[in-house]
Amino acid sequence: MGPDLRFPIGKFQRPTVALTDTQRREYIEAIAATPARLSDALKGLKPEQLDTRYRPEGWTVRQVVHHVPDSHMNAYTRFKLALTEELPLIKPYDEAKWAELGDARTAAIEPSLALLENLHKRWVLLLRSLGPAEWSRKFRHPDHEKPLSLDDSLALYAWHGKHHVAHITSLREREGWR
Repeated sequence: MGPDLRFPIGKFQRPTVALTDTQRREYIEAIAATPARLSDALKGLKPEQLDTRYRPEGWTVRQVVHHVPDSHMNAYTRFKLALTEELPLIKPYDEAKWAELGDARTAAIEPSLALLENLHKRWVLLLRSLGPAEWSRKFRHPDHEKPLSLDDSLALYAWHGKHHVAHITSLREREGWR
C-alpha cells in the first residue's frame, strides 16, 4: 500500500494538554511561514498543473490554494470570537462546496496568495499578543463534542498549512515537476 495522499504529513492530532510556551511559539512560527511555504510550493507551475488534482477524487492545486485562505479567514474569526465572547458557538462552513464555487475552480491564484499573506500578518500579530489565560479560551463547534481551545486551534492551523503545502509538494515530487 502506498502513501496516504489525503494526509501526506499524517492526520491532525488534537493536543491532550495545554501547550507550552515553546510549542505555541513553534506553532505561531509555522502559521507565519505558511504563506511563503505555499508560494514556494507553487513556483513555476503552469496553468494546466494548477488544474491537476493532487490525488484522485481530490481538489486541484488551484482549489487547494483558494481553500487555505478561506479556511484561515474562518479560523481568524473564530479566534476573535473566542477572545471577545464567552464560549461562542461558531458557524461552520462546507469547505467542499466552497471549493466548487467558480472563484475556487477557475480564478488566478495570486489574489488568494496575497490574501493569505496579509491575513497571516494580522493573525500572527494577534497570536503573539496573547497571554497565558487567553490560550485557554474556547469556542463551540457544532461538529465537535467538546469545546475547542485556542491552543487546540493554534495546533490545528499550524498543521493545516503544512498539510496543504504537502499536498502540492508531494504532487510535484510524484509528477517530477521541478
